[in-house]
Amino acid sequence: MKRHRGFTLLEVLVALAILAVVLAAGFRAVGLATGSANDLRERLIADWIAQDRLAEHRALGHFLEPGRYEGTVTQAGREFRWREEVKPTPNALFRRVDVSVSLVGDGDHALSRLTGFMVKPLT
Repeated sequence: MKRHRGFTLLEVLVALAILAVVLAAGFRAVGLATGSANDLRERLIADWIAQDRLAEHRALGHFLEPGRYEGTVTQAGREFRWREEVKPTPNALFRRVDVSVSLVGDGDHALSRLTGFMVKPLT
C-alpha cells in the first residue's frame, strides 16, 4: 500500500497559529511606527512655533514686562497653545523668555520648550 505524503491537520493548525502571531506582531510594529512619526511631526511643529515666537519678539524689538503671556496658533491643521514666561535678569537691559508649546486640550504637556533673551532697544 502506498502512503500519501502531506501535512496533517495538526501541522496545518500549528503553522496557521505561528503565522497569526507573526502577522499580529508585524501590524503592531507598523502601528507604533506610524504613531511615533505623528508624535515627531507634532514636536517639530511645536519647535517651529516656539522659534517663531522668539523671532517675532526679536524682529519687532519687543521688550516685554515680566509676566506670563499665552495664546493659540493653528499650524498644519492642529491648534497649539503657546505660553511665554518673561523674567527679569540681573542686567536690566535683558529679559529671559521661556516659551512652551503644547496641543490645545493637552493640559500642561509641553511638546517643545525654548529659552531666549530680549534686549532693551537703545533710545
